[in-house]
Parts: sequence; C-alpha cells; structure tokens
Amino acid sequence: MQQEKVEQTLVLIKPDALKNSVTGFLLSQLSEYHTGSRFAGAKIVQVSRMLAEQHYAAHQGKPFYEALLDYIMGRAHYPDDAWKRRVIAIVYLGPGALKKVRSVAGPTDPHVARDEQPGCIRALGTVVPIKNAAGEVISERLDNLIHASATHDEAEREIKLWFTPCDIPPLMRTYPTDVCEEHYYLKDGELSDTYEPGSVCLFAPGDVVWSSDLELLRSCTRNAQAASSCDVVIAKYLINRNPLDD
Repeated sequence: MQQEKVEQTLVLIKPDALKNSVTGFLLSQLSEYHTGSRFAGAKIVQVSRMLAEQHYAAHQGKPFYEALLDYIMGRAHYPDDAWKRRVIAIVYLGPGALKKVRSVAGPTDPHVARDEQPGCIRALGTVVPIKNAAGEVISERLDNLIHASATHDEAEREIKLWFTPCDIPPLMRTYPTDVCEEHYYLKDGELSDTYEPGSVCLFAPGDVVWSSDLELLRSCTRNAQAASSCDVVIAKYLINRNPLDD
C-alpha cells in the first residue's frame, strides 16, 4: 500500500465557536485519533482588517464580503466587547491531513452539512441573512464555526498568511525558508530598509522567514511598489502587535 503524503492544513476556530463554547468539542473532533493529524502550530489572534481582507481576498466585491470580514474579526458576535474578539489558528500536520480535516469539518453551508453529514462540525452552525439599508435580504453569511483549507495551494497561502516559520517547530515546517540578511521596516503604510522613529520592524538580519515572503518584500522595496501589494506578508507580522480599532 502506498504511504500517504504528509501534508499541512490550516484550521481557524471562528468567533461563533468560541462564543458558543464548543472549542473543546472541535479540538476533540480534529484530534489525531479522528484525523491522524497533529498540531504543528497554534496561536490566538485578534484579527485585524488587513488580515481578514487577505484571508478572504477571493470574496472581495461580493455582497456578503463586509459581513464576512465582521464575522472573522469577531465584530458580529462581540459587537460591544472588543477584547473578546479572537480566532484560534492551528496548523495540522499528517498523512492526507487536508482531506481528513475537511471531512471532519463537513460542507461549508451548515444547512447542507445537517442534511448530508449531520455528525460533522459545521452541522452545528447557522446561516445569517444579510440585509441592505432598506431591510431587504441581499445575501447570507455562513456562521459555520470553523475554517479548513480547501486545497494544497490554499493551505500554503493561508498557513503563510497566519504563521511565521518560527511559530512552527523546524522539523514540522513543509515550506521553504531563508535567513534574512536585511532590515525591513513599515511606517505609515510604506516599506523601507532604514529605521525611522515610529517604524515597525518586520524582518531583521538573522530572522528565519518564508522564502516567498522574503522574495515579495525584496520585490516591493526594489520596485518602490505600494506596501499594500505586500499586505499578504505584512498582515501576519502585525498580528497581536497593536490594539485594534473598535
């Protein structure tokens, strides 16, 4: 029998799961016993708008986009308690991890999940109508408790969006890394290799970084592009760094 390939996948335990206190159940369902996958990295994140926009970039412009951002940022479930807004981000590692975790999570739409796979995680979710200013229903938001990467390409993009290499033990990293030799600073939305008061240091010499992140930042600074084109890198280095706007 051919041995299954060891893979990584991203799981996000969303604000509705945390508010409804089903975190323990979700972690049990995703355990090595059920999925054959192990934790490779985990963190608690207050999700910034930049991070939310990058995670849901494929949905930009859709009627439910803003509601989706409010959902993952925790605003939908904690409108008055900003300090409670958080997501648990987890990297799972194991043979066939992506497919197995997706199977435990179930169909994206909670209604479909209850019909087709009633024992799955998302069968516990709900569907929230989205209304315009006139009160008309224009779309819907799927409060489905959990995110799980859909493809291997998405898993790589999402893991690199939410995690730095040093968030994951060296022997559990599956994507190429480099050792940075330069400084990269961010100030007022602009990248620079020179420190100025008020700058945030993203990379410093000696930092272990994803090879693709380093290549992108080098390109941005070399071509003097707007820092927004590098938000996919910048967003993770600002995680939990500063208080978020309410």
